[in-house]
Amino acid sequence: MSDVLLLAAVVMLILLFLKVPVYIAVLGGSMVYFLLVPNANPIIFAQQAIVGTEKISLLAIPFFVCAGVFMNYTGVTKRIMDFCEVITGRLAGGLAQVNVLLSTIMGGLSGSNIADAAMQSKMLVPEMTKKGFSLEFSSVVTATSSMITPLIPPGIAMILYGSIANVSIGKLFVSGLGVGALLCITMMILVGVISKKRGYGTIRENKISKEEFFKALKAAILPLLLPIIIIGGIRIGIFTATEAGAVAIIYAVVLGIIYREMKIKNILQGLKDTVVTSSSIMLIVAAASVFSWILTKERIPQTLAEWMLKTIDNKYMFLLIVNIFLLLVGMFIEGNASMIILVPLLAPIASSYGINEIHFAMMYIFNNAIGALSPPMGTLMFVTCSITGCKTAKFIKEALPFYILLIVNLLLLTWFEPFTTFIVNLIY
Repeated sequence: MSDVLLLAAVVMLILLFLKVPVYIAVLGGSMVYFLLVPNANPIIFAQQAIVGTEKISLLAIPFFVCAGVFMNYTGVTKRIMDFCEVITGRLAGGLAQVNVLLSTIMGGLSGSNIADAAMQSKMLVPEMTKKGFSLEFSSVVTATSSMITPLIPPGIAMILYGSIANVSIGKLFVSGLGVGALLCITMMILVGVISKKRGYGTIRENKISKEEFFKALKAAILPLLLPIIIIGGIRIGIFTATEAGAVAIIYAVVLGIIYREMKIKNILQGLKDTVVTSSSIMLIVAAASVFSWILTKERIPQTLAEWMLKTIDNKYMFLLIVNIFLLLVGMFIEGNASMIILVPLLAPIASSYGINEIHFAMMYIFNNAIGALSPPMGTLMFVTCSITGCKTAKFIKEALPFYILLIVNLLLLTWFEPFTTFIVNLIY
């Protein structure tokens, strides 16, 4: 590594620690490199920033962001929540169980963990505290369950990873079903254990009748069909993963018309929110594309790959080291930025060890999801606490059992490939 590249990396990290916007921090580090290297053409700086955002697959990001925003104006959330209450009503910690299941189902509609955490912090946490749940527990369950969102199709993280590493986004979507289900089930078990220990009650005592179940299912069936339509359409070949985003927008608008809850002003506000959210993501993509070009020019991926292959002769040891590294990185760097910088480095090395590309991708995305919850810069933690009023120190203390659960799940995904590839192999 040249001294200039090292200086550029240090500048970028300092800016990140100073809480400068991620894209400015990455561009700042890249600018140092282009200013100090004699033969670096500044035109390339602009070219790479533009080229990085021109991949057709990245069109799926604004499409799915727009679909998720529109879903919030269609009345879907209330219908899904009622359905979740019917299913989990008799489980210990009833509303907490609803929280987890709602995140899992809404993840298939919104694709944004931040949006999910914000929505449930406003909707469910006040209700949970009224029912006797502590504010800390309610906040932790909300933030932690929002981690499921990027793992469930159509998670934005899967679209980004697929476009960067040239991996089938459709296959990542399918793999996400199994990974998301694993985290949902294990989290519901943990919530049940804690709720029983603390005496958090159920929503209802009597058994659910068939009439109640089918009434709730009927109200929720149309939004529940969206993930099936997306994955089924991609698999059959009716549309690509990018086109699936446009289909999702049309479906959201149709639901708004059917439920008669979406107004013209909601559509205009939704389009505005889409532009703001998509722009923030694409600015990071553009900035990180420049830095990725610098790393490639300096042969960092090749050098790192050669060193690892000589030093580490076991793919499981490689995966363990990558996990530790990504967990540390996730504590300080925003997930999308780290993905665009590190995936071009790590994915080829994983391939050299014979690791399945879908397996490695889902393991990477799961690490990013944990990073969004981890101090000192965990975005999910801060978004949730800012809305609920929970103190960060109390949040972290309450979250310890959930952190342990997440690490256990990560190890399961890392060392047992079928958790990530079984459904993919079944469908494809």
